[in-house]
Amino acid sequence: MQLSATLSWLVDAAAESPGADKWLSELGTHLVADGLPLAGGTLTLDVPHPLIARRTWLWRADSGEVIEALGFATEGLAATSEARPSAGRRWLAELTSGSPHEDTIGPTQDGPMLGWIGPRPFTADEIERLREVARFAAAPLAVLAARATLSAALEAYLGRRSAARVLASPLRRNTGETIKAALLYADLRGFTALSESHPPAEVIAALDAWFDRIAGAIHAFGGEVLKFIGDGVLAIFPVTASPRNACEAALRAVSAARVGMVHLDQERRRQGLTPLPFGVALHLGEMLWGNIGAADRLDFTAIGPAVNLVSRLEGLCRPLEKTVLVSDTLAAETDMPLVALGTHQLRGIARPCTVFTLPDD
Repeated sequence: MQLSATLSWLVDAAAESPGADKWLSELGTHLVADGLPLAGGTLTLDVPHPLIARRTWLWRADSGEVIEALGFATEGLAATSEARPSAGRRWLAELTSGSPHEDTIGPTQDGPMLGWIGPRPFTADEIERLREVARFAAAPLAVLAARATLSAALEAYLGRRSAARVLASPLRRNTGETIKAALLYADLRGFTALSESHPPAEVIAALDAWFDRIAGAIHAFGGEVLKFIGDGVLAIFPVTASPRNACEAALRAVSAARVGMVHLDQERRRQGLTPLPFGVALHLGEMLWGNIGAADRLDFTAIGPAVNLVSRLEGLCRPLEKTVLVSDTLAAETDMPLVALGTHQLRGIARPCTVFTLPDD
């Protein structure tokens, strides 16, 4: 059977595309080379993500450029709301101006959907060719969708960087790397008393609100949450350019989280609820970032002396009556103003640590 270049690519190479954007661009380019009049195309995949219900990629034939639009899930409902970047709206307006034709042809009714836009209405023969392409695209699209589903699920539970490492590494113990990062450890104070005196639903709502503020600030400044540990959070800001950048990003994240918690406590007081005091510690150090665990049950995490130190440092927040504590190692890498609190012995840590805090703490 003699196949066109497009169908041959779909059979032999399409499943190896690194992502949906590249896949759509290559498919559109093949179709144009095979003589189909295309102005643009779209590909939509459903994704299992806490916030995103579906992802759509928009491809322009004239430039080959691809941009992405997101459909956000409405919390607690099956409905979704489409959020398209302004560039996407402009593209669609340009591509559908005049007398265009838009045809959505999906491999399945409830799976990935392909859409094509032409500078004129497609002929019956062109529509049949596009439908043939959709049939051949079903198998590689299934592979692409499965890969996207796995990646989205891992990112939701592990974070983007950790998920990428898990996907790229063997599923066995003793695989990982030593990295340098600014570490952040934070937890709520008095959470045990809160959990014992309030219904479980209220406790979970309080935890979710706390995690929204602290994790949102961490992610906004380039960090990544590694673990939710009860009411605690362990996060890292990997050193990529310089230690100073990572340390100051961590300090800014803490400042943003404090502002968020002030607003949350004000709202809780209006509702007759108690505020949520917390403590945060920051440290700079090296850690082993990789797989640990049993032979058949792994965990991807960070371990090492730096992780132990930052957790012990956070334990000083209550006796020192401070919300934020910073180790001398991290303080040495920033010009941001800090206030020295003296040298303290940390439980289980041999070397005493000179401790700092923020000026307004």
